[in-house]
Amino acid sequence: MILGAAGRDFHNFNTVYKDSKDHTVVAFTAAQIPGIANRTFPADLAGPQYPHGIPIFPEDQLPSLIRQHHADLVVLSYSDLSYQEVVHKASIALAAGADFELLGPKSTMLHSRLPVVSVGAIRTGAGKSTVSRKVSEILRHHGKRVAIIRHPMPYGDLAKEAVQRFATTQDLDRNECSIEEREEYDPHIANGFVVFAGIDYQRILDLAEKEADIILWDGGNNDIPFIKPNVHFAVLDPFRPGHELNHYPSEVNVLIADAAVINKVNTADPKNVELVESNLRQLNPKATVIKAASEITLDKPNLVKGQRVLVIEDGPTVTHGDMPYGVGFIAAKQFHASEIVDPRRHAVGIIKETYAKYPHLTQVLPTMGYGEQQIHDLEKSIAGVDCDTIMIATPADIRHLVKLPKPTVRVTYELKEMPGPSIETVLQKATII
Repeated sequence: MILGAAGRDFHNFNTVYKDSKDHTVVAFTAAQIPGIANRTFPADLAGPQYPHGIPIFPEDQLPSLIRQHHADLVVLSYSDLSYQEVVHKASIALAAGADFELLGPKSTMLHSRLPVVSVGAIRTGAGKSTVSRKVSEILRHHGKRVAIIRHPMPYGDLAKEAVQRFATTQDLDRNECSIEEREEYDPHIANGFVVFAGIDYQRILDLAEKEADIILWDGGNNDIPFIKPNVHFAVLDPFRPGHELNHYPSEVNVLIADAAVINKVNTADPKNVELVESNLRQLNPKATVIKAASEITLDKPNLVKGQRVLVIEDGPTVTHGDMPYGVGFIAAKQFHASEIVDPRRHAVGIIKETYAKYPHLTQVLPTMGYGEQQIHDLEKSIAGVDCDTIMIATPADIRHLVKLPKPTVRVTYELKEMPGPSIETVLQKATII
């Protein structure tokens, strides 16, 4: 059985188990992402050994599923988990009679004929996307054609999502991308880059290599790359000091890093910046340390000062990323909002369920837009909030997807490297540019 969250699980299946004569995958389980359980991994993707596909069940059924399917082995195949959570899942599997396993880079990393630069992080919401954008811009400045391969988010019709190529916003519309997918793909597309994603990453890599000189792996959550990198950047977050030591696979990302970007140094507590750097240097003293700020800009700052604002944050960052707030909350403080309105009592549907599941959320509204019903719940939750201004701090502009009843302000943020070692010097040293 493969424990997953619609991403790493399918990749592990493809690279290790799909054609194995020594294993039969009896089920996937699903967690973290609403609405991805109780469906089937299609037969066309699963291969000839699975003519009926492979069922996907909620992870909370794990003990009974192990017994029902006489499972011998449970393989953890998703990320952004504390070490305590990992061992808890292992204990459940062991108690039900199964072995428990983690798969490593040798088994799961694909090999490219092109140079590969990868970007990972110690947690979702660390600022990995801004680092990826910076890397892509530097590579293009040096005349390189860059193909961006993004960590998977196949939350819709799996049969249609094996190999995806996004070059325009129309591609996002045609593929019925969720808000979460758009948040990752849209900024790259807006900068003129093509993004590849899906389920079958060998086919995705083969397609991307035809259009590029360099592959840029843009990771998801805190997962490790699917493609073996020539240079690996790990992004650390001083708003969550210590997570580089106690989350899976955060520590792996730091240990394999050629360079580490300590992000958000302009807004984090300096003591936490020092702690993160100290942990980094103990784990991986050979890694180049880059410090960076996350520069915040607003398109209409006059709508924030002195106003009562509703802050809408990136969903994964403030849910399973464990952050009580994100860049929108920080921007509301920096630009002197008179009040950040508590949206919880107006929440309905999936938004209400999200607040119940993540009680650390009190002052921001998470985007939960994995499907039409969830977008409807998001709209209804927003409509009930009494505020002057809505601050949108999601990586993609959701204003054309969600009906918003009040004036809106878009919060954007970009990486600004501090004096010292830089991303460009790391790429030069590795002869990538």
